[in-house]
Amino acid sequence: MKALPITFCFFLFFILTNTTFSVCIGICRENEQQALESLKKEVYDPSNFLSSWIVGKDCCEWEGVVCHNLTRHVIELQIGNDVYGPNLVKINNLEWLPSLLNLEYLGIYSVDLSNATNWLQVINMLPSLVDLHLYRCRLHYIPPLLHHNFSSLETLDLSRNNFSSSIPKWVFNLPSLVSLDLSHSNLIGPFPEGPVNFTSLTVFRASGNSFNCLLPRWLFDLNNLEYLELGSSGIEGAIPSEARNITKLKNLDLSSNNLNSTIPNWLYRCKDLESLRLYRNNIEGIVSNAISNLSSIKSIDLSKNMFSGKLPNVIGKLSKLRSFSLSENLFEGEVFELFNSRSNFLPAGLRNSSSLAELILKNNKLTGTLPESLSQLPVLEIIDISNNRLEGVVTESHFTNWTQLRHFFASNNNLTLKVSQKWIPPFQAIRIQIGGWNIGPLFPMWLQTQKNIERVDISNGGIQGEVPTWFWNLSSQIEYLDLSHNRFFGVVPTISTPYILLMLLGSNNFSGPLPQVSPHLFELDLSNNSFSGGLSHFLCETNKNGSYMLEILNLEGNDLSGEIPDCWMNWLMLSVLNLGDNNLIGGIPRSMEVLSNLNSLDFRRNRLTGPLPSSLAKCRGLLKLDLAENEFVGQVPPWLGMKFSDLIILSLSSNKFYGELPPEICHLKDLQILDLANNSFFGTIPRCISNLTAMVAGDKLGEADIEYVSFDFGEIVRESAMVTTKGNNYQYDKTLAFVSSMDMSSNNLSGDIPISFTSLVRLRFCNFSKNHLTGTIPNGIGDMKVLESLDLSKNQLSGQIPQSISSLSTLSFLNMSYNNLSGKIPVGTQLQSFNSSSFQGNELCGLPLLANCSSGGQNPDVDTEKDDSDEDELDWFYIAMSIGFGLSFWGVCSCLLFKRSWRYAYYRFLDSCWEFLCVKIQIWGWI
Repeated sequence: MKALPITFCFFLFFILTNTTFSVCIGICRENEQQALESLKKEVYDPSNFLSSWIVGKDCCEWEGVVCHNLTRHVIELQIGNDVYGPNLVKINNLEWLPSLLNLEYLGIYSVDLSNATNWLQVINMLPSLVDLHLYRCRLHYIPPLLHHNFSSLETLDLSRNNFSSSIPKWVFNLPSLVSLDLSHSNLIGPFPEGPVNFTSLTVFRASGNSFNCLLPRWLFDLNNLEYLELGSSGIEGAIPSEARNITKLKNLDLSSNNLNSTIPNWLYRCKDLESLRLYRNNIEGIVSNAISNLSSIKSIDLSKNMFSGKLPNVIGKLSKLRSFSLSENLFEGEVFELFNSRSNFLPAGLRNSSSLAELILKNNKLTGTLPESLSQLPVLEIIDISNNRLEGVVTESHFTNWTQLRHFFASNNNLTLKVSQKWIPPFQAIRIQIGGWNIGPLFPMWLQTQKNIERVDISNGGIQGEVPTWFWNLSSQIEYLDLSHNRFFGVVPTISTPYILLMLLGSNNFSGPLPQVSPHLFELDLSNNSFSGGLSHFLCETNKNGSYMLEILNLEGNDLSGEIPDCWMNWLMLSVLNLGDNNLIGGIPRSMEVLSNLNSLDFRRNRLTGPLPSSLAKCRGLLKLDLAENEFVGQVPPWLGMKFSDLIILSLSSNKFYGELPPEICHLKDLQILDLANNSFFGTIPRCISNLTAMVAGDKLGEADIEYVSFDFGEIVRESAMVTTKGNNYQYDKTLAFVSSMDMSSNNLSGDIPISFTSLVRLRFCNFSKNHLTGTIPNGIGDMKVLESLDLSKNQLSGQIPQSISSLSTLSFLNMSYNNLSGKIPVGTQLQSFNSSSFQGNELCGLPLLANCSSGGQNPDVDTEKDDSDEDELDWFYIAMSIGFGLSFWGVCSCLLFKRSWRYAYYRFLDSCWEFLCVKIQIWGWI
């Protein structure tokens, strides 16, 4: 009898537990299941996304349907845009609305309504919406929602659209709104002025727009705000100095804007702040000691600002800090107190920290030594101290406890690595970049112990000798290798492994034939070595089965010889090709026309011949074309100006080109460097020269250098150009963006210098010397305010030097010698500082010449500019008189020729005059 209650209790427990379990995993609600089945019949589903919506099967298991875990109500409907693909389902009319209204707990999620003309009516008929997600719906305007019907709306996501408008006021008056996402939607104009009704707002994201305004003050009075992201949104001015209620902030992203204030004190009071991103602004000042209040901070990025001074040592109290970036600021001094060996490198809090995994301090002005106490950070995985002014010796003791080190970036410091040849590092690094350190003269044998190494940079390390065989074998795992600017010699073996992607061996003494390389290589730099032989083996025989991935190939400055082979079909990805300064002969092969991705072509200083092939016109993406110092012949083809519309650098100097300069050259609107010197061009300087707008307006000038990014390593290849100016050759790379040059010297050009030349107000270097130019120097030359070098020597220019040239304060080189110039040299701060040789071979007077203007009959007080204008007025007087005489003469003759009666009358008049004259002569004779 006692067993029955026990059995009954067990059975009751079984029933109850299974009943509860069945409720927890219950199927979709019947009315909602029917609503979704009706919805499927009404929608357009070209991709068959709704194939899992099988009638009779639990709708909670259908793809794109999300049910509540307990109530089993449908709460989300994910049948809209696929982030990585095309739209999946389109709802184009109102026929499905009754079905949707039966889903009373639904928050519309990612439904593509952009093609429905009446979709706005649909949303306004769903007043109980909690979540409305319309991201990636290709919307072009923010709809005027009836916000009084949306008092329950908590999430509004309008991101990834294309509104091209400002944010309407109603968006900021949704009282229950918790999350608002407007990011990357092409919003423009300022934020609405307050007040706003955002009492519940926790998340506000609006990055990637163009507000171009100040930060609204009401934004910093939202006492529930935790996430504020406004990166890359054109925000200007200062961060508000006061924020009374914003105390719960966890994530603040104001990066990549134009903020120019200091860090306000209220920000240091946000004790819950975990991520602070202020990089790429103009924020200045110091980092306050109050930063120690950010006890929850995990990531700080203050890079690329204008911070200065020293960092406070209280940073050591930030025990949760995992990522710390201060790159590209103005911090200076001995690696502040933070890196001062006299203070044991770090403050106590950070020195004993077991959590600091990443420390980024690159691109500042840090000085001093690298303290041995660095080893007191045992879990450090990433350290970046590159591009500073650190000096001194780094020994094995610095790395003693770095067992977790994986990435060590320390290039471009004045540091010396002094370790034993038998040293075995305690770490297994993935990336080691110590370019610019004094490592040599022996090869660093400790690299042999690094089994996981993928990236090695020991460039400019003073290392000499042959590269060990075992190191070349490491290439089976290395992706990035930089051994450049050392004193290595010997032969480079075949590099055919599939792993190495970038190989930089330039500026060494490697010799022998070019090595065979892997088809997976993206960048190869073998420049400035002693490689010899031809190119055929390297270009045509190394990969007969397929094309290469190579984008950047630099073989400049070797002893390569023979013709350029005609087998470029396998090098379709080439973007930069430099074969300059070798001994190559022959012409440009026709197969180069397949290099449609080519941006830079450099064949300077070879012995190449022949005309420019028309096939080259198919390389329409060229930014640089340098064929200087070869033996090319023929005329400059008009297509050069028509096809290369983006060309920035054109150098054809020291060849055998001839003929007139085609006017099509004026189509090169982006041209900054034009070098046609030392050829046989004749004719006049094109009058359309003012169309070279990069030298006129300079909109792009100085914005950025020409750079090529190789693969995904952040490796930047900066373009360079050789410019002859001030009597010398200069190679520009880091400052190339600011260079504008025109050199037409040593040709047979004639005629005058066109007046349009003076409109090139962004031109810095100009050389028209050794031609047959005539006429005067244009008076407007004083408008060329950035002109640094001007050479007009050895021409046949006449007249006086314009007075306006004395206003060129930037002029540092001037040569007007051996022309037919006359008069007084204008007085100015620049002209009198030049050597007298700049003016010799003319009929000039005044300083810096010894000839005194007054002794030659020239009044030194007479304004030469006025003389020029008077002479111009006299010339126009004679021209006008000649025109008047001609018109009168031919007017009379025309009348006599076509009017017979006038002609007879005129002849009778002449006869009477003649008879009268004869009578008078007889009378005078009698007398």
